[in-house]
Amino acid sequence: MKWKMLPRRRHRAPRIWLNAFLAAVFGIGMGMSGWAFAGKPDLPIHPDTSPQRQLVNLPDFTPIIKRVGDAVVNISSTSSRVVHEGPQDPFPPGSPFHQFFRQFMAPGGQQHEKVTDLGSGFILSSNGYIVTAGHVVRHASHIVVTLTNHRSYPAKLVGLSVRYDTALLKIDAHDLPTAPIGNSNNLKVGQWLLAVGAPFGFFNTVTQGVVSAINRTLPHDDEYIPFIQSDVPINPGNSGGPLLNMSGQVVGINDQIYTSSGGYMGLSFSIPIDTVMHVVDDFKQHKPVQFGWLGVEVQDVTTQMAKALNLKEPVGALVASVSHHSPAAMAGLKPGDVIVTFNGQPVDTVGQLPPMVGNTLPGTKVDIGILRNGKAMTLHATVGVLPQNAGGGNGSTVNGNISRLHIQVQSLSEKDKKHFGVGHGVLVIGVGNGPAANAGITPGMVILDLAGEPIRSPEQLKRLVDGLPAGHSIAVRVKAHGQTLFTAITLPPAD
Repeated sequence: MKWKMLPRRRHRAPRIWLNAFLAAVFGIGMGMSGWAFAGKPDLPIHPDTSPQRQLVNLPDFTPIIKRVGDAVVNISSTSSRVVHEGPQDPFPPGSPFHQFFRQFMAPGGQQHEKVTDLGSGFILSSNGYIVTAGHVVRHASHIVVTLTNHRSYPAKLVGLSVRYDTALLKIDAHDLPTAPIGNSNNLKVGQWLLAVGAPFGFFNTVTQGVVSAINRTLPHDDEYIPFIQSDVPINPGNSGGPLLNMSGQVVGINDQIYTSSGGYMGLSFSIPIDTVMHVVDDFKQHKPVQFGWLGVEVQDVTTQMAKALNLKEPVGALVASVSHHSPAAMAGLKPGDVIVTFNGQPVDTVGQLPPMVGNTLPGTKVDIGILRNGKAMTLHATVGVLPQNAGGGNGSTVNGNISRLHIQVQSLSEKDKKHFGVGHGVLVIGVGNGPAANAGITPGMVILDLAGEPIRSPEQLKRLVDGLPAGHSIAVRVKAHGQTLFTAITLPPAD
């Protein structure tokens, strides 16, 4: 909007005697008015500061914030990202020009910049365990947690599940306030919710809304998360913060928004706390996170498909294929079956089934209600363990903190292996100041071999590193940005 001065109004100059007359009359009038006003007492205005009865009943969220507010933390994560890539080495490693190219061209080949991101989280235990969203710290080389009293602590990544987008951190602190954990299975559409976090870096911001839907699966995300959909305003920086019910309990962690502009548009998605705690409990016990598995591919039942399968209505999950020797195969499931119940829960749409199966403890015996050629049947199955190469997620990492190298790593899924073009290795997700950083290792690289040993898991890498002598240069083969190369790490004394 442009500011524009208004044109002055033009008029003819009045006569002098008229000006004098008007000035005299106006002055006398004002004087008399002033005298008259001065003779009256002050107006009797006395503000009433006593407590008043509330005329309109609206929700008062102050007791919730008083109870939980101090348990909400702000998380700052620093990562290194490639901002420019130079020319690729056109010569094979055996060529005499290969070393020449690396020596003179490689320094300008790629540049990294440090990027700081802000997120949120909440304190789970008084001795410093903190929960946040996995994407807040996934590629971080340095994590700092700031409490509401403005005290800051460096944080260690205990575990991170990419599939569930959940991370557990630990800070060296005691006697901390904690957030009470609720039950997300009790949520109903229409219930009030609160979110606390740091949207756009504005610390300790409170927003409110209601539950819009439950058990919502997102088409672009991992199908094992039954998201809570709400209209609570959530923006960048809210990620990882708690979603609270009216009892002041955490029922979810804020994770995603639906947006075309980067800001809030009325659709927010949170990970149910029951799903989060399933992962966190395994992290704290240093156990691998396991997901339930049936071994079927399922699809929607359309109206046309329902007619073809002799179904009365288009409900359930249509089995498209059954894996050999899977729990589904042993239970007798066949392509063309329509799953309508799982472990006593109705399956109305295909999106409901994966979270039900994934969140079922492996080894659990379940009843599966199906429709086969229009006839109802019940099959009995024992839920298996999701294989590492199943599904589209990257699984999870436990004990992925290689303290002697000051790095965090995670195992590779089959999808990762295809993406990087490797048959084994571990993905570097965090690098701190130490031997690995000094050797040029950065987040996003894949460690293929160390000291001549192929690396296949974080646990194997940790055992290998812990057993190597200090002070010696160790050859490490990595893959980064489509290139495979060696670097050397000098290990410090073992802890």
